[in-house]
Amino acid sequence: MSELTRLVEWTPAFDKRNADPKKNYGIHGMNLRFVLKGPEAATQFLIYTNWLLKHNRDETDAPTQFSTLTHLLCHPLPADLGYHSLRPVYSEQLAIADKCPYLDDRPCYFDGSGLNAEDLYWRFVAEGDAVVWRELESLYWETVQRAAVLPLTVGPTGSTQEQIS
Repeated sequence: MSELTRLVEWTPAFDKRNADPKKNYGIHGMNLRFVLKGPEAATQFLIYTNWLLKHNRDETDAPTQFSTLTHLLCHPLPADLGYHSLRPVYSEQLAIADKCPYLDDRPCYFDGSGLNAEDLYWRFVAEGDAVVWRELESLYWETVQRAAVLPLTVGPTGSTQEQIS
């Protein structure tokens, strides 16, 4: 695993509510993201912790006239198990970004699944982060292998992505 780098990112919670709908981004809890980055791809496991800012937690925990259920946003949510690849992984896949931070600002072919994240989440809870790194490494090599057999496709700006050697 010498050519692969492990990253763990904690993204802070936010409250970006605004009366102007064009500026209203709502509230969101802190995220936990595991990334395994290599020369040809990066794989990720993302968890929405649902750890809100204190004033947001106090609001969401309070019973309302519509519900006496409190603590609805307390449980973490397995959000994504996926990849960022320099090359397409399936036929006709298009790059989603010209610059991906996990691919050193190069074009990105991305796909992921919240459903696939669920199983890994429960294994992570029971076994710790070693199971996450094993799963991300397995997904990395699977992604690289699948991408190696497909031709490059037209990117989001209409330009053909450069050949990766």
